[in-house]
Amino acid sequence: MMPSNIRRQHPASFKTQVVLELLKEGKTAAQVCSQYSIHPTQAGQWKAQVLSGMQNLLTGKPVAELAKKDELIQELYRQIGQLKVELDWLKKKMGVGFN
Repeated sequence: MMPSNIRRQHPASFKTQVVLELLKEGKTAAQVCSQYSIHPTQAGQWKAQVLSGMQNLLTGKPVAELAKKDELIQELYRQIGQLKVELDWLKKKMGVGFN
């Protein structure tokens, strides 16, 4: 028996298998948790994550949000680069040494 203070990390394939068993509803949640030796709260969290992810997947929002976020990041990097060039130019014109 494993000590209770050691946290186990389960691979995604294991989590998927557990959630699929829960979604089949052939067994109770307690039976599935007992079969896989996991806590019912953890199984419920995994199930909620999957259901939330499925809803987002079907609406197409995550892909659009990621594209929008990537655009913002690229714009910010462009602005940072522009400001750095301007700062270097000002330092050169004012005769401030580069450190």
